[in-house]
Amino acid sequence: MTEAEFKQRTKKLALEVIRFVDALPRSRSVDVLTGQLLRSATSVAANYRGACRAKSIADMIAKLSLVQEESDESGFWMELLEASGKTKAETVFALRREAEEILAMTVASIKTLRAKSAANLKSKIATPCARDAQYANCKSAVNLWQ
Repeated sequence: MTEAEFKQRTKKLALEVIRFVDALPRSRSVDVLTGQLLRSATSVAANYRGACRAKSIADMIAKLSLVQEESDESGFWMELLEASGKTKAETVFALRREAEEILAMTVASIKTLRAKSAANLKSKIATPCARDAQYANCKSAVNLWQ
């Protein structure tokens, strides 16, 4: 999935949650739960946009970690709305599934970025040693990182 497609997908989740929340009958508990749901679901889209503008791999991982947290939290608020009887399972099923899929893809992206970051670190450590003649035992030092 491309960056633009994932941006659109997270935005679509936010918009669908807005529509879902607006359709629920108002009560004190629903207002609290849906307020939390609105904040977390819209934060998924906003934080993914921020991750797309990350300045480094570490920055991207940090911002995607927020997407991970907020998509998981969105699923939790929907779960509570369902468990409390404020909405039916079939009404919220597709939204919960979408939040879970976004969560899974975000976790996979974070794992990939961490592996890429570790590989970059290994190459940065190995490269100066290989070029620098003053490190006689460089090969064994590089092997420690593998």
